[in-house]
Amino acid sequence: MTIIPPWVKWAAAVVIAGASFAAGWHLNGMTGRAAVAEVKTELATGRADRAEAARTDEQKTATLEHQHAGLTLAAAERFSLAAPGRELALRAELADARRVRDGAEVRAARYRAQAQGDAAARRDLADRCEALDRQLAAGVGVVAALRGDLERRDAEVMLLVEQIQADRLLFAVP
Repeated sequence: MTIIPPWVKWAAAVVIAGASFAAGWHLNGMTGRAAVAEVKTELATGRADRAEAARTDEQKTATLEHQHAGLTLAAAERFSLAAPGRELALRAELADARRVRDGAEVRAARYRAQAQGDAAARRDLADRCEALDRQLAAGVGVVAALRGDLERRDAEVMLLVEQIQADRLLFAVP
């Protein structure tokens, strides 16, 4: 079904009225006034319909914007509230890495003391054990730092996912 805009109806009424006048048809006063009143009524109805549609659209947009703002704020709050937990976990991981490093230094000293008895063989063994402990300590430190970075990245990804969901709801066209 085709919807004809009110201005087209009005223009058609004007053309028909002009054609009928040119053809010699004369509208009496009452018929002409009724036609003009009908055209005015159609124009007023069209304006009212457009105004109602604009008001409805504004309400819908305001509702979506309000929902979007709420979702965005909630996502940012969850991200902020989780930050102390992530920081605490990172500090614990780094403390463990320091403990392992300190333990490695103590063990290195013990290896040196043991190596004093058999100079060449034990010194080589101590060097290898010390290098292994340094590598272990460095590896644990790297793992702790990476785990902290990964947890922060995961939290940021969740924030972005929630933001995208909020944005999609804002731009969703029913």
